[in-house]
Amino acid sequence: MVTLGAGVWLFTCVYPVVLNQIRATSEASAIPRTTTPAPELTATSRAQDTRDTGVQLRKRKIPQARHPRKRQRTFSFRSLGSAARSGAESEARAKMAAAKPTLTDSLSFCLAQLAAAAGEGLGGEKDPATNETPLGRALLALRTRHIKAAGGIERFRARGGLRPLLALLRRAAAAGSAPSQASPGSAPSAASAASSPAPVSGPAPSTVSSSTPSPPVRLRKTLDLALSILADCCTEGACRAEVRRLGGILPLVTILQCMKTDSIQNRTARALGNLAMEPESCGDIHCAGAVPLLVESLTACQDSQCLQSVVRALRNLADSPQHRLALAQQGAVRPLAELLATAPDAALTSALVRALLELSRGCSRACAEQLSLGGGLGPLVSLASHPKRVVREGTILILANLCAQGLIRPALGNAGGVEVLVDELRQRRGPNGASPASQQPLVRAVCLLCREAINRARLRDAGGLDLLIGLLRDPRASAWHPRIVAALVGFLYDTGALGRLQALGLVPLLAGQLCGEAGEEEEEGREAASWDFPEERTPERAQGGSFRSLRSWLISEGYAAGPDDISPDWSPEQCPPPEPMEPASPILTPTSLRAPRTQPKKKNPAAAIEDLLLLSRFSQAPDPSGALVTGPALYGLLTYVTGAPGPPRPRALRILSRLTCNPACLEAFVRSYGAALLRAWLVLGVAPDDWPAPRARPTLHSRHRELGERLLQNLTVQAESPFGVGALTHLLLSGSPEDRVACALTLPFICRKPSLWRRLLLEQGGLRLLLAALTRPAPHPLFLFFAADSLSCLQDLVSPTVSPAIPQAVPMDLDSPSPCLYEPLLGPAPVPAPDLHFLLDSGLQLPAQRAASATASPFFRALLSGSFAEAQMDLVPLRGLSPGAAWPILHHLHGCRGCGAALGPVPPPGQPLLGSEAEEALEAAGRFLLPGLEEELEEAVGRIHLGPQGGPESVGEVFRLGRPRLAAHCARWTLGPEQCPRKRGLALVGLVEAAGEEAGPLTEALLAVVMGIELGARVPA
Repeated sequence: MVTLGAGVWLFTCVYPVVLNQIRATSEASAIPRTTTPAPELTATSRAQDTRDTGVQLRKRKIPQARHPRKRQRTFSFRSLGSAARSGAESEARAKMAAAKPTLTDSLSFCLAQLAAAAGEGLGGEKDPATNETPLGRALLALRTRHIKAAGGIERFRARGGLRPLLALLRRAAAAGSAPSQASPGSAPSAASAASSPAPVSGPAPSTVSSSTPSPPVRLRKTLDLALSILADCCTEGACRAEVRRLGGILPLVTILQCMKTDSIQNRTARALGNLAMEPESCGDIHCAGAVPLLVESLTACQDSQCLQSVVRALRNLADSPQHRLALAQQGAVRPLAELLATAPDAALTSALVRALLELSRGCSRACAEQLSLGGGLGPLVSLASHPKRVVREGTILILANLCAQGLIRPALGNAGGVEVLVDELRQRRGPNGASPASQQPLVRAVCLLCREAINRARLRDAGGLDLLIGLLRDPRASAWHPRIVAALVGFLYDTGALGRLQALGLVPLLAGQLCGEAGEEEEEGREAASWDFPEERTPERAQGGSFRSLRSWLISEGYAAGPDDISPDWSPEQCPPPEPMEPASPILTPTSLRAPRTQPKKKNPAAAIEDLLLLSRFSQAPDPSGALVTGPALYGLLTYVTGAPGPPRPRALRILSRLTCNPACLEAFVRSYGAALLRAWLVLGVAPDDWPAPRARPTLHSRHRELGERLLQNLTVQAESPFGVGALTHLLLSGSPEDRVACALTLPFICRKPSLWRRLLLEQGGLRLLLAALTRPAPHPLFLFFAADSLSCLQDLVSPTVSPAIPQAVPMDLDSPSPCLYEPLLGPAPVPAPDLHFLLDSGLQLPAQRAASATASPFFRALLSGSFAEAQMDLVPLRGLSPGAAWPILHHLHGCRGCGAALGPVPPPGQPLLGSEAEEALEAAGRFLLPGLEEELEEAVGRIHLGPQGGPESVGEVFRLGRPRLAAHCARWTLGPEQCPRKRGLALVGLVEAAGEEAGPLTEALLAVVMGIELGARVPA
């Protein structure tokens, strides 16, 4: 039993310890032969991919057994016990050895070894215990401990470590270039290939290129360590500046040229990529000729990590437009596209996308050609749906950048790029979309895609038209509106697309562009022109009849100034209408026609070419009234015509003329008050934004008046034609209430035949319909202004055929008034003496003659001579009279006519008449049965408030007194030919406000004045 228990104890406790000791001994003997630096990983950002993350901290080596066993031994239970004891002792000795400090823990020792190697060479005797040279141990310690410690790179630089390190690299480059130059075509030996060190972690580097021999193992190991240290040091700006100052770029380029091992190429490319983060170093790398060598590495190397380092170096070298162009011209784009097409791993794919994104910024022609030849369009379109957001967004931006080159846009559309860009822009404009700044490159790309017919068809089918119209409606996208409108010009002859654009509401948006401030359009180069037309020109090509017809139409529409400006291979899509040129170069050349117009768009007539071009195309439809004869469209066109500092573009005038000459647009002009707007804006000079308060506007030019009269004459021709008479009659009799009012208002502007306007306005009640609508809610902002102008025009039409308007009352001559008959009673010795006094509510006693007062009015005759008590009284009270209101009454009772007493109670203009002494006097004159005094007081009110000193605001105040004669006086003042249109409109506004809901008195007064009859006479129904 004891023996069995001892055996169990040995197998369960001692035997595992022995096995662990044997395993540790074998690992300790294997570590020096297998541990080598690992190739670095290339990360995906400038800030994170600069450290050598692929190298792990090297494990401490366990001392080897002094006499390793070379044959298998048999163990007994007793030998197992002794082995357990010896294993425990060996483990303790290993721990003690690991705790001892080594020489490589000192930075000074490592720098000394580095300086010695830089001065004497790369060789050195091997340490028999570690099978390594002192330089190798120093480099390994620098990379794994000193550089990676906190502040280690700065200490290494401050201690002067960069100079010997660069000197070592120069020696290594010189040593490595000799074998390659001696036998450039020799194959690597099997021994050297077998002895190449294996990395601690990560994938093993591929075999050496067959075109160049492999460097010696010791040289390769030294270069790997030195390049890794240099790459890590170049992650800091101070080290990058010192490396450049010490001339460290050229040795790296030499190593890149001579050493074709993947690990060395990887570390060299990583060091160059880190150095390229400085603009000065980037330029030096370009000048040193590193780009062709990096491009060669892309095609020769098969290791993914090495490729990532090379790709990153190329990306960092594309830091400016000049450097990006140099990279493209040296063939750096095509290998990247070919790598992308071979479906590499995810990390390399991300690196390729980032590099192509940087190289495609401001995409050059060389970049676009190489990307297309490398077969990169299809993979890029496929990567647009990549699950990784960084890859997906980078791919989208690459496709957007490529759209700047016309030569690649058709191929991009064939690969599916149009749908990808449209869908991405739609997602970014959604409720949870990105900011407007992130949409800008996509908007630019979609607009550029509209320059080719094949892409326009794809964009239309993908719903791009709705997207572009939505952008035009968005005020946040106002800076892109000129570009979008220029893109929509490409659909000028696509009937289906034009119908869709009209249904989406493009015309009001274009009209708004005409009268608003547009943002600046980014300049596009010549290479962004449409690829539907070849660049080669054939000036000697025979010009057929169809081309001559097209040229005539282009000249008539303003595309070109003359026949010499158009060549047979010219296209209106490629070339906008010619701009006014400088006096020094008045002739347009074919080159200037070919180049796209990039003038910044401001609020000026030259900035509305695309808008007018599209509006002109819409106006050529058989019935353009639904789109163009609307309030917003007419407002935009008239704003453009009248707001131009010089003569407006002829296309805008042709649009207006084409609309007014189209019979299908007549009813639309009537319904939308378009004819009244043309007269008010062009003939009278009153714009909608000038009403009711005027604002500073350009002076009304005579050409505007002539244009307005010509357009109204066009409408008159249409209205007086048989079709127009039927249309207007149907509109007035059978239209909606709003249409009937609009027809009645418009008829005086466009009808000159007496038989037509009499029948429609007088016999069929159009005039009364218009007058009744004055007190209802206005259907148009300028309705009352239009109505006042319409009534004035109708009065001018009526005046030659009917009795003249009632003359105004004979004004009183204030300079020579009539003698006053009441004044003698007011002196200290009145003659004759008064026999009666009137007592006012204020206690004032006014003298009077009983006989004169009784004969002036039936009221006072009954009061003073009848059977009333006042007939026997010498002091007769007059209730409800103030002294100011009683004063004209006393003058009138004593026979004063025109002495000026009636002017006393009338307040000056600007003060209200309601509640004034004038209203009190008028009420008392009516109560005391003094019609002559009423007329005199009304004349005095009209003279003061409706005279030269009165204004439109006084008309409503006078009308509020409710006197029929004053109402007629207000109507005459409002519709008088001597009044300016603005005052006339403001006066009508005041009359309507004063009338309120009681429209009868106002209607009768205006009707009487228009018809030229006395107020109260019978008016035609």
